[in-house]
Amino acid sequence: MAIDSPIFIAGMGALSALGESVEDHHAAVLSKVSPFRPLGELLGMESPHAALPGAWISQRGVLTNRKWSPVTMAALHVARQAVAAAGWSADELSESALIVGTSRGNAAGWLNSWPGRRPFKLMAASNTIHSESCSAISIELGIYGPNQVTASGCAAGLDALGMAMMMVRSGMAPRALVVAVDLPLVPVLLDSYAGSGLLAKQFQLDPYHPQTSGFIPSEGAAAMAIGHKANADPRLLYYSSNSDGVDPLGIPSDGGRTGELIKHALRAVGTSHAICPHATGTSVQGRAEPEMFRRLSQVGKVTLHPLKPYLGHTIGASGLLETVVLTRFLQDGKLPPNREGLSEPAGFTLPTHAIDANSPVIKLSHGMGGHNSILAISPNDESDPARSINRSATP
Repeated sequence: MAIDSPIFIAGMGALSALGESVEDHHAAVLSKVSPFRPLGELLGMESPHAALPGAWISQRGVLTNRKWSPVTMAALHVARQAVAAAGWSADELSESALIVGTSRGNAAGWLNSWPGRRPFKLMAASNTIHSESCSAISIELGIYGPNQVTASGCAAGLDALGMAMMMVRSGMAPRALVVAVDLPLVPVLLDSYAGSGLLAKQFQLDPYHPQTSGFIPSEGAAAMAIGHKANADPRLLYYSSNSDGVDPLGIPSDGGRTGELIKHALRAVGTSHAICPHATGTSVQGRAEPEMFRRLSQVGKVTLHPLKPYLGHTIGASGLLETVVLTRFLQDGKLPPNREGLSEPAGFTLPTHAIDANSPVIKLSHGMGGHNSILAISPNDESDPARSINRSATP
C-alpha cells in the first residue's frame, strides 16, 4: 500500500476529570461543565497548594492496582477503549505499533505514596518510570510491533500521534495504537510548578486575558487507534514539529517558529479556518500565541477553539487528549464551543456554540524549551477538498 495513503482514526479513548469515556468528554464540553476544584479536596488542607485549582479523575479505583502504577492503569483504561472501538482482533493487535507519550506525571505512585498500592522504590521494578506504561500495554494487550515512548514535555501526546502516523506511512506497521497519559497532581511536581510561578490561582481559565498568569494542573489520558483501513472520517492529514532553539525552558514571546509550522501545514492541506491552540494560561503563552496569530493574519478568518478551559492542563497527555475531544466533534462535522467570556486576540473569534467545521483543523502543542508540534485533521464533511489529498508526514 502506498505510504502516502490517508491515515484513518479507527477508535479512541479518554479519561480525565470530565469523565471516563470519549462520549463523557463530548457531553461535558457541550454542557460546558467545569471540573476545577480546590486541590485541598484531593491532597488535604495541609497541602501548600490546597487553595489552588486543579482537576482530577474522580474514580480513583480506575487508577489503583497492586502491580501497575497509577499512570499505567490510566493508560490501560484508554488503550482498551480505543482498541474495542476499533474492533481490532488479537492478530491485528499483535503486529501493531505502540507509541506512548508522557511527561513528569509518571512520578505518581513512585516518588510519592499512592493510596491502595504497595510502595515501590524508584527503579526497584523491572522498568524505568517512563517505559512502564508502554510495556504494560504491550503485555496486557499482546502488541509486539514497533514500541516507542516519547517524553517531549507538554507536546508528548501530539508527538506520539505524529510518530505513529510516520510509522504507518513508512510501512513499519499496518496500524498503530497511540496513548498519552499524565497524572501531575503529586506534591513533588506541584512544588516544582509552583516554585516556577506556573500555577493559576483563578478557577476560570482565560488563556488570552492580559492578566493570565498560570495553568490549571489536571490529570488525563487518551488513546487513538489509527491505520490505513477506512473506518470513518475524520482523517489525520499532516504532522510536523520544530524547535525555537532559544532557551532550555522558555518560549519566545513572539511565538517563535510556530508560524513556520503553520505555513508548511497550510501548503500541505490547503486552507484552514480553525485552530485548537496550546493555550495553557501562563503569561508567556498568553503573549506568544496572539503575537504569532497576528503575524499569520494573512491566512484569513480563523476561529480559535482552546480546550484547556474545559480540561485544564494535562501536561504530556494534553496534545492527544485535546485531539481526541476535537476529533469527536469533527465526527459530527462540528468544532467544539468555547466557554462564554473568554478574551479574544485581535482579529480572531472564539465562538461559544458548536459551529460547522468546513476545512482541515490545525492542532498545536508546545513543550518547554521551545518545542513546537502541529497536526492537521480533516472534518467529517463530504465537501472537504482535502478528502482527495494524500500527503506525507513532513513538509
